[in-house]
Amino acid sequence: MTTLQTTSTREVSKASGNEYITPLKSNPPVNFSTNAHPLPAPLPSIPHAFLHSQRTTHPYPSLPSPLLRSSTPLTNSLVTPTDSTDASLRAQQYQKGTLSRSQLLPSAFAQFAAWFAAAQAAHVHQPETVCLSTAALPSGAVSSRFVYLKELDTTGFVIYSNWATSRKASDVRSNPVASLAFWWHEVERQVRVEGAVERLSREDSQAYYDLRARGSKVGAWASEQSSVLREEDGEREVLERRVREVEGRFEGIEDEEIPVPEFWGGIRVVPTVVEFWQGRESRLHDRFRYTRVGEGKGEGEWKIERLSP
Repeated sequence: MTTLQTTSTREVSKASGNEYITPLKSNPPVNFSTNAHPLPAPLPSIPHAFLHSQRTTHPYPSLPSPLLRSSTPLTNSLVTPTDSTDASLRAQQYQKGTLSRSQLLPSAFAQFAAWFAAAQAAHVHQPETVCLSTAALPSGAVSSRFVYLKELDTTGFVIYSNWATSRKASDVRSNPVASLAFWWHEVERQVRVEGAVERLSREDSQAYYDLRARGSKVGAWASEQSSVLREEDGEREVLERRVREVEGRFEGIEDEEIPVPEFWGGIRVVPTVVEFWQGRESRLHDRFRYTRVGEGKGEGEWKIERLSP
């Protein structure tokens, strides 16, 4: 059994006996004060008429941004991060590694676990951070957000969230498939995952929920995730009032006795495709795609193909 461990300790569910990964301890809060990280001067507002005009020059050619072109006239673009004749501003060249078929393990799960361990060893910042993308039907509208991977077992990738009011909950109800994308800058690697979505049992979700900080448990109960906090109702005060109400509800109750909300819990993305990408120079990246052969879950059999960059 291949199990991804993001910390040095484990907890065992009393209900099912399954292993669970202890969530990462919180990092020290980042100082976002303007003294620590001075903010750039705000961009001047752009006239509405300009946005719909056919002008080919920018109305504010002297914007003080290193991301904007410095040596050629600007068009309607507001930000062009790597479009410059200045070599120092061009797109970064990836030179930290290569990937060949001989380096790959037969199982996509085992290969991911090996790469995740390598990312941890290289001190990649929060390598469990992953972009989760879902799509609604029948519109096909796609939405994405960053979440934390909490476990990988031989069935799939597990995350936890609100599954009642959130945008992803609505998407998954109409279209139970999702994709995941990991980006590990320090090692110039990314991993993409595509697969079906399944809900974890309440017992499994409770086992993880028991490991959360009390404040996070209260927050899960209090927040109707993605619902609008109306300005006329007080916006943030509405949320804080709900938090106080939940705190009062569970006052005197031990942390481990707080139940997981019915609407909150885990999902597992059961992969049918996993791609491993290693950055290479001149955008000639190494890409290998694992595609599950046949039906079912578990380690199974995988077809491995190299893709053009």
